[in-house]
Amino acid sequence: MYTFESRVRYSEVDAEGKLPVPGIIDYFQDCSVFQSEDLGVGVQYLKSKNRAWVLNSWQVVIERFPLEGDLVRTSTWASGFERLFGLRNFTMKDENGAMLAYANSYWVYMDLETGRPVKASPEEIAVYAPEPALPMEYAPRKIKLPEDWEEKEGLKVPKSWIDSNLHVNNSQYVRQAWNELPLYTNIQQVRVEYKNSAKLGDLMIPRISVEEERIVAELCDETRKPYAVVEFKIKK
Repeated sequence: MYTFESRVRYSEVDAEGKLPVPGIIDYFQDCSVFQSEDLGVGVQYLKSKNRAWVLNSWQVVIERFPLEGDLVRTSTWASGFERLFGLRNFTMKDENGAMLAYANSYWVYMDLETGRPVKASPEEIAVYAPEPALPMEYAPRKIKLPEDWEEKEGLKVPKSWIDSNLHVNNSQYVRQAWNELPLYTNIQQVRVEYKNSAKLGDLMIPRISVEEERIVAELCDETRKPYAVVEFKIKK
């Protein structure tokens, strides 16, 4: 397990003074990067091998949103490797150890030259020292799509969304979907299924479907082929 401590900044919070879902995902993602860097298998190592860990799906459960100024402790660990998938759990706790949010995620090890998944070597797996999975109610990787959509205005991908892999960063899809929600929507879980990578200058078109217990956003290209699907489960 790898852990880092931080304090929620004013620049990170929403209109209610809370760290929103995209911010929590940023903390989780940063935590996994910090662990890889400290283990010697971080960004530069992956570049030297023409490899990348590409996120396939998220399931994030919110117990309580941290507030501006709160001290938080974010942790992650590898919870297993299945065929071409690496599984990783996350937790975020307050300074007293109470759970704020937790997550499961699936990652694919990609050969950047061929664009195809490859198996991580035994040495690359061993360095993460996989630990038992977090006890939680695990949802499927695939998100059931609604039949009806309301299409929103598209926008071109700006350079601020692009990460070191020259693709739109994982959390940006969630942020754009979250931006389409009504203000003060009370979210208790978010699931994300990543399908294709958007790049600088690509057009991203949100499509939204509102149901009784969930809101589903699909971020699509010009042909309506999805880059990512984001499902928000609403707390009543």
